[in-house]
Amino acid sequence: MLNFEFKNPTKIIFGKGQIVKLPKEIPAKSKILLLYGGGSIFKNGIYDQVKAALKDFEVIEFGGIPANPEYEVLVDALKIIKGQGITFLLAVGGGSVIDGTKFLASAALYTGENPWDILKNNIRTEVGMPFGTVLTLPATGSEMNSGAVITNKATQEKLGMGGPGLFPLFSICDPEVIKSIPQRQIANGITDAFTHVLEQYMTYPVQAYLQDRLAESVMQTLVQVAPVIMKDPSDYTAAANFMWSCTMALNGLIQKGVPNDWAIHAMGHELTALYHIDHARTLAIIAPSHYAYNIESKKEKLAQYGERVWGINDGNVLEKAKLAIVKTEEFFHSLGIDTKLSQYTSDYQKSADFIKNRFTERNWVGLGENKSLTPNDAHNILEMSY
Repeated sequence: MLNFEFKNPTKIIFGKGQIVKLPKEIPAKSKILLLYGGGSIFKNGIYDQVKAALKDFEVIEFGGIPANPEYEVLVDALKIIKGQGITFLLAVGGGSVIDGTKFLASAALYTGENPWDILKNNIRTEVGMPFGTVLTLPATGSEMNSGAVITNKATQEKLGMGGPGLFPLFSICDPEVIKSIPQRQIANGITDAFTHVLEQYMTYPVQAYLQDRLAESVMQTLVQVAPVIMKDPSDYTAAANFMWSCTMALNGLIQKGVPNDWAIHAMGHELTALYHIDHARTLAIIAPSHYAYNIESKKEKLAQYGERVWGINDGNVLEKAKLAIVKTEEFFHSLGIDTKLSQYTSDYQKSADFIKNRFTERNWVGLGENKSLTPNDAHNILEMSY
């Protein structure tokens, strides 16, 4: 097991009817900017619950944060924060709204001229404006971590940011919201969370027995509840286990003491920036090809995953590893997720060169757990994903 430090200060308030606890979690006399996305919170009753809970606070609203939160939109919210004397941010939404709020929490206190530099120059946020979240769409785990990813439409970039100043003070997680989520978004959430676990698990053995078992348990739970929640989003037991699995998949716990990959996300982000494909679906496009391309370095963990998650007991290590990749792709297909880029766009053939050149321009010396994947390797993996 590798050395590590772990601290997660986010308070989780989980279960039915917990939005009423909002006033106790926000500092008294806060001037709140309430942030949300496309308006689903008006249809599922969440907006009314939040507004009722905040009746004693001064609240300004900012809606319209899109999926893959866009820098250009967030800049308008930043003007409100600075112009209206906002002191607290409240994200009511899924990962995109929460990620956008994290950017604003950082940018609100940033002293540089161009807030995009926070992402472009990978500036770590030590202190941010305080914020909390009301989770409406399980998927990203952003409600209990300090990372965010923001899209710049003008430059066709999707970049990450983070730091200890970007943990939510609290997150309210009510599984009952899931019953109003479209099936496509539920499928995306399951795929996103499952791939988050893979990125932290599918590397090479370091005898971190507990981390492996924790990661495997999250994946096993997602596999178990996926058909139930896809068929009946109102099933509270399945919804609760789905929501908590998404949080546990990326709250920092399972990644400590083990090597991490994240090459799938690096390539997937570029596909989203280039083609506007849903984030989770870009991961499903890249993952099978990534594991097949790197099977020699990952075969031990792939075989272990195959045995423990999919019950693959026949064959040697390499045979189990190959079948584990097949099972993973079949799981994505069972959710209605296509796994080839050509199924999303007819313009797919430019992606390999585009991403290779993008990584070269950024002087990325290597991706993956060993930092050994070159821009040319990314090109080859993308071609395998066509």
